[in-house]
Amino acid sequence: MLQLQFIRDNKASIIEALKKRNFDAAEVVNEAISLDETRRSLQVELDNTLASSNKLSKEIGILFKSGEPKKAAILREKGTQLRAQAETIKTDLKEKEEALSELLYTIPNVPNALVPSGNSEEDNEEIFSAGEIPTLHAAAQPHWELAKKYDIIDFELGNKITGAGFPVYKGKGARLQRALIQYFLDKNTDAGYTEYQVPHLVNEASGYGTGQLPDKEGQMYHATGDDLYLIPTAEVPVTNMFRGDLLKAESLPICCTAYTPCFRREAGSYGAHVRGLNRLHQFDKVEIVRIERPEDSYAALDGMVDHIKEILEELKLPYRILRLCGGDLGFTAALTYDFEVFSTAQDRWLEISSVSNFETFQANRLKLRIKDKDGNKQLAHTLNGSSLALPRVLAGILENYQTENGIEIPEVLRRYTGFDRIS
Repeated sequence: MLQLQFIRDNKASIIEALKKRNFDAAEVVNEAISLDETRRSLQVELDNTLASSNKLSKEIGILFKSGEPKKAAILREKGTQLRAQAETIKTDLKEKEEALSELLYTIPNVPNALVPSGNSEEDNEEIFSAGEIPTLHAAAQPHWELAKKYDIIDFELGNKITGAGFPVYKGKGARLQRALIQYFLDKNTDAGYTEYQVPHLVNEASGYGTGQLPDKEGQMYHATGDDLYLIPTAEVPVTNMFRGDLLKAESLPICCTAYTPCFRREAGSYGAHVRGLNRLHQFDKVEIVRIERPEDSYAALDGMVDHIKEILEELKLPYRILRLCGGDLGFTAALTYDFEVFSTAQDRWLEISSVSNFETFQANRLKLRIKDKDGNKQLAHTLNGSSLALPRVLAGILENYQTENGIEIPEVLRRYTGFDRIS
C-alpha cells in the first residue's frame, strides 16, 4: 500500500496519477489524511495521559513514604480515572488505526509515468514483436483437438476428478509439461536466480503482504478450516519469505525462482477463448522474483524483460510485448509488461507472462526494508514475472509446431523430453 507520508506530501499528484487507472482517489485520499490526523491527535492525547498517570504514580509513592496516606488516596482515585481515560483513548485509537489500514488497502499503486492511459486491454501499447507466424497445413487444429487426437491431455478426465479447468496430462503431454518446467528453471538459475521450493498454501498475512488480499479474495481458493489460501502464483510465498526483514543494501539484489502449481477461482465463461488450456483453475508456472534497491529496480525490470525474450526466442514462438494501460494494470503494479504468443490455429494472441515492478507498494505492506552502510533505512522495491506460465506456452507449441505427421518439439526442449515429435 502507499505510505501515509507519501500520500500527505503528494496528495494532488497521486489523485491525478490514479486517474490513469480510472480511479477517482480524491475522496479516499482526503479521508485517509483526515483519519491519520485524528489518529495522530489521539496518539498525542494517549501519550500525555499515560505520562500524567506515570507522574501521578511517582507522587503517590512519595506521599506514602512521607506518611501522608490520605493525600495519596486522593491521588490514587485520580490515577484510576486517568487509567480508565487511557483505556478509552486506546480503544478509539485502535478503531481509527484499523479504519485507516482498511482504507489504505483500497488505494491501488500509483502508475509509473510510462503507463499509457486507457480503459481496457484494447488500449495496451505494443512495444515489441518478434518471430515469424508459421503457415499451417489445411487440416490444422486448435490445441484441445490435438490433445485429444494424440491422447496427451484429458480434459474430460480432469472434469470427472475435480471439475472444469483441471486437466490431466498424459504420456508425452505430461513429459512435455515436465520438460518445460525444467527448462524454465534451468534458464532462470543460469541467469543467477536461486531456486526455491515453497508451500502451496499461505496464511492471510502473506496474502495481504503481496496484495492478493483483500483485492483478489474472490479469486483465491480458501481452506476455511485452517484459514489458509491456495496460492494463485509463486510470487506470494516467495516474496513473503522476506516479510518483516531488514536487508543490508550490499546483499541486494536478491533473485529467486520457483516452480509451483497455481490455483485461481476465475469466473467461468464460454467460447473458444477459454477452451482447453486457455483458462484453467489449476496450472503450472515458473516465477521469478527480485528484491532491489529503488535506484536499480527499473534496470532490473528491463533485464527481466530481456530474459523472458531470450526464452521465447529459444522456443521459436512468435510473440509480442505490451505495456499495460492504466485500466488494465494490476492493483499492486506500478508498471507491467505482458508477453503474448501467437496461436496460429486459434488466430489470436495468448498471454503467457506478466513482468511487473511494484516499487515500494508491496514492501510497505511487507515491512521489507533496506539498511545502507550509514544506517539509513528505506523500503525495498519488489518485482516479479512469469518465466513462464505453462498452459498457453504449451498451447502455442502444440498449435504452432503441428504438422501433417505430428507435433514437432522445439529443439531447445528435446534434451529434456527425450523425443522430438508427438505422433
